Amino acid sequence: MKTVIWIIVIVAAAAGGYYWWQQQHPAVPPAPETPAAPAAAAEPAIEHPLDDSQVNAAAENSAPLPALADSDDAARDALKDLLGARSLPLFYLNELIRHIVVTVDNLPHEKVAQRLLPWKPAPGQFAVLNVNGDGAEISPANAARYAPYVRLVDALDAQKLVAVYLHFYPLFQQAYRELGYPKGYFNDRLIAAIDNLLATPEVAAPIPLLRPGMLYQFADPALEARSAGQKIMLRIGAGNAAIVKKKLREIRSELIGRETKVK
Repeated sequence: MKTVIWIIVIVAAAAGGYYWWQQQHPAVPPAPETPAAPAAAAEPAIEHPLDDSQVNAAAENSAPLPALADSDDAARDALKDLLGARSLPLFYLNELIRHIVVTVDNLPHEKVAQRLLPWKPAPGQFAVLNVNGDGAEISPANAARYAPYVRLVDALDAQKLVAVYLHFYPLFQQAYRELGYPKGYFNDRLIAAIDNLLATPEVAAPIPLLRPGMLYQFADPALEARSAGQKIMLRIGAGNAAIVKKKLREIRSELIGRETKVK
């Protein structure tokens, strides 16, 4: 709010100064000029370009890609192959690719759009201990709520996952650009999200909480200021976070290995 007020003050002062300057220096009609051609918008640099030949090979060696709007069945079948049929009830299967893209984009930000998550919420209530007024701490038992998801992550074959990702990459890229990044590159955003999750600090339990309203917050302002993805990692517990980080490193390594060598 202070920043906004200062901007208003500066703009007002500039406007007043310009009015006074005009009164002291009557305007002289400018000489006609040839309009300058608009500058071309610079293409954002791609940090982690996938090898196009591998993306194309993945497309050629698999079933033809459907249109993004018709991709739910193909995405569901790919998820089933990766994680097994028993995993499907843990996910929302409608517009799966779009929801994955939105979530990946949101994780390094302050908030995640809950209604657009590709996975269903962990069962049960957020477990806390030592509730005292507005204060509490995360219960060690809370980590058990995330066990089904962490088991899936732990068993995931990173190489197979990335092969599926390459196959569907044109649809991920399309969904990312439609999200509001017409010149964006989704693989860069995915790597950035992985790096942000890997940067989650290791915090000794118990983690103190505050409850200023309906929802709990981290009592430590530095933790509360962390990204949405990092706060998820803190909530699932140190043991679960270590398993997730290990798999994220495997996936990142596999992705980096698929980058084109010519940049």
